Amino acid sequence: MPISLADSVATKRYVIGVDEAGRGPLAGPVVAGAVVLCKPRPAGLDDSKKLSKARRAELEAAIKRRCRWAVGVVDVEEIDRLNIFGATMLAMTRAVLSLCEALGEEPDEVLIDGNLTPVNRTADWRWNARAIVGGDAIEPCISAASIIAKEHRDRMMRELALAHPHFGWERNAGYGTAEHLAALRLHGPTLHHRRSFSPVAQLEMLL
Repeated sequence: MPISLADSVATKRYVIGVDEAGRGPLAGPVVAGAVVLCKPRPAGLDDSKKLSKARRAELEAAIKRRCRWAVGVVDVEEIDRLNIFGATMLAMTRAVLSLCEALGEEPDEVLIDGNLTPVNRTADWRWNARAIVGGDAIEPCISAASIIAKEHRDRMMRELALAHPHFGWERNAGYGTAEHLAALRLHGPTLHHRRSFSPVAQLEMLL
């Protein structure tokens, strides 16, 4: 990872931004990103969903080059075992833990997109955390985390699509589009489908 913590480490105070990608899809993992921004931070940070594909790629490269970052991944088996909320909290915990291990320091605060945090919900979470509704659009460190998470997960889905070309994952990232649902009915679920999600579970009952 790049080595720029800028003023945050110089003053022995820093904040980690966290966001996830992949809560809603029918297939694939859920991924969380964790970022400590550099100074000056990359220009144009915003909610990853509001950015063009090309702009997200540019910003991801800038974040990875200049800032400190990590990802946490929770696979389909864990999603089905825990439920998607528990899996999301676990992915966030893994991302922050990985970043803290790389930094060798603990953050003063972790800012998380949404209205809930992993505090008292995941065994390994040990940091002061604050949830911010819409944080991926208003807190730059969360915006950066949303970009890292989405780009990382989209790459994973494109790789899975090579082995499972019927489902269009390189286009729909595992979300329940008409294309994906039609292929699911025709070909049945793969090992990468979330069997705890109703469209997949309902289909399996009919097979």
